[in-house]
Amino acid sequence: MTRVLVVDDEPQIRRALQINLRARDYIVVCAASGEEALRLAASQHPDLMILDLGLPGIDGVDVIEGLRGWTTMPILVLSVREREEDKVAALDAGADDYVTKPFGMDELLARLRVLERRLTSTEANPPTIHTPHFEIDLAAKRITNTAGEAVRLTPLEWRILETLVRHPGRLVSQQQLLTSVWGPGYEDETSYLRVHLSHIRHKLEPDPARPRYIHTEPGMGYRFETPEVP
Repeated sequence: MTRVLVVDDEPQIRRALQINLRARDYIVVCAASGEEALRLAASQHPDLMILDLGLPGIDGVDVIEGLRGWTTMPILVLSVREREEDKVAALDAGADDYVTKPFGMDELLARLRVLERRLTSTEANPPTIHTPHFEIDLAAKRITNTAGEAVRLTPLEWRILETLVRHPGRLVSQQQLLTSVWGPGYEDETSYLRVHLSHIRHKLEPDPARPRYIHTEPGMGYRFETPEVP
């Protein structure tokens, strides 16, 4: 079942969306602020988000930018803001669609289904990463070495590695990794990453002291590189 995070500071909007989505077999999680949205996005791992822009605390556009640092989850903006510049700002920040209030429930649900189909087609065949020393199957959540033996990671180690390998060659900041794996509030716990990444390297790297795959960018973050299989 598809899990949808509804973020709106108006209780009646949250209630209406919750009733209509649950009637169509969606799992619904609700948030009333930007801070709560970021926390639930990290802890509940929703498949889709319906997001208001005019939120108390963190603005909706800032929420989108914060999420796009570590997730590609489709985001449907639902906002009273009608100006073109507001729509452009949200879409440029990483929103996938934009619906203005007042809205028709049928149109909103149709747009949500479009994003859901896009999500399904994207995740139908998650990538398998091949390297000269191991293979990562993201769909099966499995790692095997060159002898075909399973490499065992803890759940936290897997989530760290998965976040990195889904962004090959790209720098993932320490804060993005901490938020993605542990949630908001852990942005300064960089020692957590050092310990777990050391464990991951000892399990995957041919020479953990000279990493070939998981590289550290001092003071910035980490990068997963995938050398071609010879």
